[in-house]
Amino acid sequence: MPGMAASSRIFEYLDLPLSQFSVHLLEWSIPERDITLADYARSISEQIAHRKPVLIGVSFGGIIIQEIARFLPVRKVVIISSVKKRSEFPKRLLIARYTGLHRILPTSLINKVELLSRYSFNGSVSKRLALYEQYLSVRDTYYLDWCIEQLINWTQTDAPEGIVHIHGELDAVFPIKNIQKCIVVPEGTHTMIIHRYKWFNEQLPTIILEDRSCM
Repeated sequence: MPGMAASSRIFEYLDLPLSQFSVHLLEWSIPERDITLADYARSISEQIAHRKPVLIGVSFGGIIIQEIARFLPVRKVVIISSVKKRSEFPKRLLIARYTGLHRILPTSLINKVELLSRYSFNGSVSKRLALYEQYLSVRDTYYLDWCIEQLINWTQTDAPEGIVHIHGELDAVFPIKNIQKCIVVPEGTHTMIIHRYKWFNEQLPTIILEDRSCM
């Protein structure tokens, strides 16, 4: 499951051995009005065709797959550049929940500027815009507002048993200083699924297959 507003193209450089894995890419859909996070997770789970799959989610997609795993039997849950409980949020997100400041974010500008790329991608403005155009393809204003609201108000306080958490040491969205018990990717940023794909191609097969968690 890709991150907020991203398409499954963020996984285009992953190369898992076809002899061992069957890969199915999930995509965002525009949520129905007033739908809960749990019900939205159920709607996304309808894209899953395999029994007891290994779920892999990036950023907010990592939260979605944790919600899916509440009601769908899974073999393993792997989150990347994400969080597994509220205490791993940076202070700015916790403050936003209690002040409501997130509701004035200019998401209506999503089709004109680099709103999301500013927080997701490193580098110059032109480089961020190019990456934004390439990977952040879901630009519906209601969808973005809904995602931000669900993220801010996510209430999970305990990490799910057996979850595997992969996190970059340079993640600016969810700083690693707040993250507990994870596999650390040296020099990994919030978009390391794209920029550190070689690390994932080398390490992810073993992480998926071995009986290992960060708990």
